[in-house]
Amino acid sequence: MDTSFERELTTALEAARKAGEVILRHYASFEKIENAPIDISTLADRESQEAILRHLHAVFPSDALCAEEVTATLEAVPRIGPRLWIVDPIDGSRGFAKKNGEFSVMIAFVKEGVVGAGVVLEPPTGRLTYAMKGGGCWAIDGNGERRRCQVTEIDDPAKSSLIQSHSKTGQSARPMQTLKPARVIETYSAGVKLARVARGEADVYVNTYAEFHDWDIAAGHVLIDEAGGKATGLGGEVLRYGEPGAWQRHGLVAANPALLAKCVALLKK
Repeated sequence: MDTSFERELTTALEAARKAGEVILRHYASFEKIENAPIDISTLADRESQEAILRHLHAVFPSDALCAEEVTATLEAVPRIGPRLWIVDPIDGSRGFAKKNGEFSVMIAFVKEGVVGAGVVLEPPTGRLTYAMKGGGCWAIDGNGERRRCQVTEIDDPAKSSLIQSHSKTGQSARPMQTLKPARVIETYSAGVKLARVARGEADVYVNTYAEFHDWDIAAGHVLIDEAGGKATGLGGEVLRYGEPGAWQRHGLVAANPALLAKCVALLKK
């Protein structure tokens, strides 16, 4: 086992727990917004991010920080570097605003462009999924039991379960029409989607957005890899992290390698 990222993983888990406590305090009193916009940002987002970044910076003061919200700690440190933390304090903010529980905390550590550790925490349920490069992907649920995660072995898109956002039009309609999956699972939060594929609770996740950011997928990417799966761009592109602007412009497909290859081939057509 590669143990070189154990300290980073432990720190990420600690930071996620701190963020989860902040989020749940806000969540308890938050007034539901039924028609929340996709880019909604709340005080919970910003306070959660500060809790994460302060903890990471205290343990690794020389590391760069990349995160979604504009907060004081983020403004005071480099955003690009050979050692980089990529953070989404509440991924799936619409799920938070709608109070349906479909959101997650995502924290990833990247060394020289490679994701070495990742954590996805779902605060309302306490579902925790985490991974370290070379150390496997692990899940802990409400019962406290720890189990190793493995992606499914289904290799036929037509027999697969596709996980996607709730919208059935525009961007999210393309994977359904192209792959014709046997089942569709809908949820907010890319972190939740990637964790479910890593856990074997869904077969494939496809993101067809033309542009999104590192913090939307970095933590989930290492979960997929360590659960025996693979994540690439829609055309099979290698996903890179830590570039200026933290942009991702190739989309995303995550599944077991055999299913991914067939999905990429279909999506290319």
